[in-house]
Amino acid sequence: MKKTTTREAYAKINLGLDVTGVREDGYHLLRMIMQQIDLHDTLHFTVTEKAADADQGCVAEPGQDTAGEGCAAEPGQDAEGKSRIALYDESGLSPAGEENLICRAVRVMMEHFGLSADVEVRLTKRIPVAAGLAGGSTDAAAAFLAVRDLLLPQVPDEELMKLAVRLGADIPYCIAGGTKLAEGIGERLTPLPPMPSCAIVLVKPQAGASTAQVYRALDALGEYHHPDIDGQIKALRHNDLQGLLSRCENVLELVTGGSLPVIGRIEDFFIKEGALAAMMSGSGPSVFAVFQSLQEAEKARGAFLRTEDAAECQVFVCRPVG
Repeated sequence: MKKTTTREAYAKINLGLDVTGVREDGYHLLRMIMQQIDLHDTLHFTVTEKAADADQGCVAEPGQDTAGEGCAAEPGQDAEGKSRIALYDESGLSPAGEENLICRAVRVMMEHFGLSADVEVRLTKRIPVAAGLAGGSTDAAAAFLAVRDLLLPQVPDEELMKLAVRLGADIPYCIAGGTKLAEGIGERLTPLPPMPSCAIVLVKPQAGASTAQVYRALDALGEYHHPDIDGQIKALRHNDLQGLLSRCENVLELVTGGSLPVIGRIEDFFIKEGALAAMMSGSGPSVFAVFQSLQEAEKARGAFLRTEDAAECQVFVCRPVG
């Protein structure tokens, strides 16, 4: 039996990001406020249920060239008669094969719950990659949710989140969504009141940043100032946008901002254009600038597009997702 569903996978920004320590296994301990925004990818899922004992594999359609499609056949595996996961990404931006987080999320669901089905995913990619916006994680979250909705509607989000952390610390948050305090390696989530109404200009410079290298460089700094995350939580509870934004700080910008001066230039530009705050998201290099109104954000976006820095940037106007 064939079933279909479509899910929107929302990008995230970090309204505050602090690193509080390092675990024995090398993972960094974080304390951050995560916020979804309405910039999103769209994923259309088609699931065809098969016999419970069918073999599983992430393979291509017979005769299909998988280059750039995000999914490749396993060596020596015949697609005919086998369960398969086929991912189609017209942008060609998604990693190919089994390492794609969408394929891996579906695989985890199949193996954990003993499912047997063909899964086809058609991805419309809008979130920039390697941008500090959880683009891969949010697509994986959509895959967990879609397979659950189509085949296992009784499974709660909490169980999906426990499975998802195996693949990435941001994925449980992307399943939960909204405004959350994230702690531990990012998997311990506490619901917060929604971000007050505002508009956001999001800028993704062409230059990239290696997350692993950013954390290593931060460790080398030793002591550094820590953001007032508790103050931000208090401001959210009082629906105080100014109080929230006046405390926006991301310790990873100490590293990425130093190596990529364009980040600071973008922030300074939007502050001069009237932004209430401008800050890097995640490990970068994306910068978001927050305005009181959509009209102000659109005006600032238009002004930025006339600058020299804009030539190598992707620029969006977004809203928070509650």
